[in-house]
Amino acid sequence: MKTLDSVALGLLIIGGLNWLLVGLFNFDLVAAIFGGQTAILSRIIYVIVGLCALYSLKFFPLVMNSLKREN
Repeated sequence: MKTLDSVALGLLIIGGLNWLLVGLFNFDLVAAIFGGQTAILSRIIYVIVGLCALYSLKFFPLVMNSLKREN
């Protein structure tokens, strides 16, 4: 499980950096690398990053519990 958690975190960071580039410079790095936003490979990357985000929702209760313990 820890490997899957690490992969999900890494892909979420990549996705977040891609959104940063889109927001600041209107540049989609994934689309630039894989042939445009509608290219099948780009769409697969977008779906995988989205699935990692859904998978990572399982960490939200853990974070909330740790914040409660700190207070």
